[in-house]
Amino acid sequence: MKKIELLAPAGTYTKMVTAFQFGADAVYFAGKKFGLRAFAGNFDDDEIKTAVEYAHKLRKKVYITINILAHENDFDGLEEYIKYLQKTKVDAVIVADLGIVSVIRKVAPKMEIHISTQANVLNSYAINFLAEMGVKRIILARELSVAEIKQIRAKIPDNIDLECFVHGAMCISYSGRCLLSNYLAGRDSNRGACVQACRWEYTITEKSRKGQQYQIQENDKGTYILNSKDLCMIEHLGELADAGVTSFKIEGRMKSEYYVANVVNAYYRALNNKNKLDELKLELQKCSHRQYTTGFYFGAKDKECLETSMPVQTHEFMALVLQGYNDGYIKIEQRNRFKVGDTLEILSPSALFNMQILVKEIKNENGEQITDAKQVQSILYLETDLPIKQGDILRKKI
Repeated sequence: MKKIELLAPAGTYTKMVTAFQFGADAVYFAGKKFGLRAFAGNFDDDEIKTAVEYAHKLRKKVYITINILAHENDFDGLEEYIKYLQKTKVDAVIVADLGIVSVIRKVAPKMEIHISTQANVLNSYAINFLAEMGVKRIILARELSVAEIKQIRAKIPDNIDLECFVHGAMCISYSGRCLLSNYLAGRDSNRGACVQACRWEYTITEKSRKGQQYQIQENDKGTYILNSKDLCMIEHLGELADAGVTSFKIEGRMKSEYYVANVVNAYYRALNNKNKLDELKLELQKCSHRQYTTGFYFGAKDKECLETSMPVQTHEFMALVLQGYNDGYIKIEQRNRFKVGDTLEILSPSALFNMQILVKEIKNENGEQITDAKQVQSILYLETDLPIKQGDILRKKI
């Protein structure tokens, strides 16, 4: 069996560093164009080069998304961009549009191509056709069950890898192909500009009662009839591996570095049997999420995907550690308010994971003692006797 790859989102360079620190084998992100997350931080050409060099020093991989559904004028500048990516030695590109695949094959025939979930690949016939075009990996449509994936794996070449999403937000539309954003906001979701209109609150109006709006299903947060639950497969990674999936993908290029650290850490620990699953399931409650579902992986649960509430979380991101333990203190960048007397929990890839510290002393950049850290992104020094490292995260139970 091939080694399982843990693949993480990297909306910015900082999030990429975080993903690798907490156990990711590879990351995916976009350049400034041709990707489906136009409002993530994304990477300019120089940043892509720096990111690839950083990843390769760690023996990690970088995949670049070129996964828009391209209109005719979207090809302007594409050949030059692909040549640049080849020059920087990116490990693969993620593509949805067959026209873009053809351009890559022409100008960079040795570049590894992964077919995006946006391409809606649901069967072995499509995969075998794509394999003939030189495609190396298929990111399967999210509508497939584990049983179907196993059937597909048996009918495709051994050198074709299968990748599946295991965690994160899902689109209510088919494999992410959606026109709501285009229709309601004039921003094309299939070219990277989605406004996430499926997350908005909606009402209905009965034809004969003009002006009278009715909520379809209500709670104290409103009614979100097009909203999907979040995918969570942490309890079923073995079943996906047995079905032939070799890359487990986490969604979330628009999420915070805390989200990336929290989720990557949990799945890394699950894959490496470092913690009990019950503990890791609780861990995934600690960052922002909607109710969890296994989506379409187990057919009987298909209709459990709709969600009617806003995201929740049990813990809040308090600080990012900028400099590890040194002479009784750590240097942090504060993210949310905390005070002397508060108890903070450590999110770390080390044995300090989930250990707690009592805040006894806080100093500002001038060395002055303060009792209340309330200015966002302040640089502070926190007293501790624990060997906390750079990149660890401090959080607090809400």
